[in-house]
Amino acid sequence: MNTANLQLEGVLMAMAALCRLMREKGIADEVEIDSALREAEEMLATDGLRPEQLSAANVEAMKFPLRFLREANRCMEGDGFAYTKIATAVGRTRRSVPDQAQ
Repeated sequence: MNTANLQLEGVLMAMAALCRLMREKGIADEVEIDSALREAEEMLATDGLRPEQLSAANVEAMKFPLRFLREANRCMEGDGFAYTKIATAVGRTRRSVPDQAQ
């Protein structure tokens, strides 16, 4: 596996843990976190300044971290909080919902 992928995995789990901490401390609730992440995902999808030669697959790859964090926000406890389980859920969701922000 590419080292950058492993680094991204670590960063995503760190961010997911921080989102969990914000929920536990009452700083933000699940809906607020999801809303912020959804807004960021929509901004990526509609960025008019992005070069046109960037493929749809590249844009989808850029949106993966936001989708990952949104899914992690939904399953904050227990075994469901493993990177592989969250990433698999994101992949399944993406295949079942064509061309719409989640």
